[in-house]
Amino acid sequence: MRMQFKSRTVHGVVETLAACRGRDIFLYYQDQTYSYAAINDSANQVAAGLQQLGIVKGDKVAIMMSNRPEFLFSWFGVSKLGAVEVPINIAHRGELLAYMLNKADCVALLIDAEYVEQLRAVLSQLTMLKHIIILDEGQGSKLDGRELTYRALTANSGDYRATQVAFSDPTAIMFTSGTTGPSKGAVVPQNYQLSLAEMIINMAQYTEADCLYNALPLFHGNAQTLSTIPALMSGARMVLAKRFSASGFWDDVRRYNCTEFNYIGGILPILLKAEPTSSDADNPLRIMIGAGANKETFAAFEQRFNVKLVESYGMSEIGAPLGNKLDDRKPGSCGVLNPDYQIRLIDDLGNEVGANTPGELLVRPLKPYSMMLEYYAMPEKTVEAWRDLWFHTGDYLQRDDQGYYYFVDRKKDALRRRGENISSFEVERGVNSHPAVLESAAVAVKSELGEDEVMICVALRAGQQLTAESLVEHCKERMAYFMVPRFIRFMSALPKTPTERVQKYLLREQGVTPDTYDRENASVREVTL
Repeated sequence: MRMQFKSRTVHGVVETLAACRGRDIFLYYQDQTYSYAAINDSANQVAAGLQQLGIVKGDKVAIMMSNRPEFLFSWFGVSKLGAVEVPINIAHRGELLAYMLNKADCVALLIDAEYVEQLRAVLSQLTMLKHIIILDEGQGSKLDGRELTYRALTANSGDYRATQVAFSDPTAIMFTSGTTGPSKGAVVPQNYQLSLAEMIINMAQYTEADCLYNALPLFHGNAQTLSTIPALMSGARMVLAKRFSASGFWDDVRRYNCTEFNYIGGILPILLKAEPTSSDADNPLRIMIGAGANKETFAAFEQRFNVKLVESYGMSEIGAPLGNKLDDRKPGSCGVLNPDYQIRLIDDLGNEVGANTPGELLVRPLKPYSMMLEYYAMPEKTVEAWRDLWFHTGDYLQRDDQGYYYFVDRKKDALRRRGENISSFEVERGVNSHPAVLESAAVAVKSELGEDEVMICVALRAGQQLTAESLVEHCKERMAYFMVPRFIRFMSALPKTPTERVQKYLLREQGVTPDTYDRENASVREVTL
């Protein structure tokens, strides 16, 4: 479906669909269904309620909710006012929670009651926060007088004074995660979210016949921009799960006849490790979109589950400048250049590199307002990222002779040992090829000589046994001598964000722990998980 939307804004898409297809069901959540009209009406009530509180265009409104329909109503309602949504990870607490709410200048917060205690602990630090709207309020939801129930907020007719919102106006502040230093809030305009959604629609060839399964957290840009908005703009349906569950995934997919799922992190290996059944390939999924699958996982998943994987490359700040296409895929690659972008690969001196040579990826858009506007209230970080009029991603990629791009490593995750540059990605791939290994993370730790030593943190498959010594031998057979980890740490699970990204900075901070194996001072340890 290709329709003309009321405006190139998030709420403009919702309003157009409500006007054209109001009675059609868009959203499935547990045993509830919601039509386009019902979603738009609920968003209008949020907008009216916020406006009555004094929220105006440009105000920052945080949302700290788990996956539920009210998250969508709140997001769309904030957009209608021209206010700026600030999605907050529900796992945040303490100093980081206070930092994000203050850094973004949030004046209002919509929050699930179950996270109120996290908020209470930092409430005295939130001097700019004027209004706290609580869902599913209970006896423990009383705060300091700034609170209001969601029920009271939305107890209105949905009438509000319309605000002129342009495609260039800010619509969200997306805090980046997993980096060193304070989290940065990427300010993205309305057109960014629609442009990225259009790329996903073209990659996956979505139609009205599709049904997208959305199990990633809505506080993450992935679930918003790569699932929700593409589903809306293509006229498809969407199933919203409370959270990703490996045990319930295929039941949900079959129950709702889902045709698409957007994956990240370790989701594919998690689904693959389940005991095979004769019905694995008997499912309605036709496509899964994501990133990070190696060739072996790619092939095994497609063969077992009879679904096509399509991968791309992107970040919160830039959208997705690289991607495969459904009918033209290259397993293991990030795809080819999106014609709406310009890119370069450069060495550490700023010189452009040729094919088959790693270089840092630089990006800039060819369409207006299709990348982030700035890092909010961090002008020096904005200038640093946009130096030389190119956005510096901090990622090393390389291009093959056919124009396909491959992720090599995060620039800050790269290691240098004995004069050799080492890709943590390649070390992890070698370790993960061991049948007992579920997943791993390679990080640098400083040696006595001051250079990097390779440490690998390993999570084993359930019930598997592995000694550090045998893992070292496995690595020696598969990688250059200087890549073989010196330190091996077995863990029950790797630390991750709620979006399944390994928190390598935590592993680096912990360094060599007492239970870490050192092959230069070897003591053999066998681990069973």
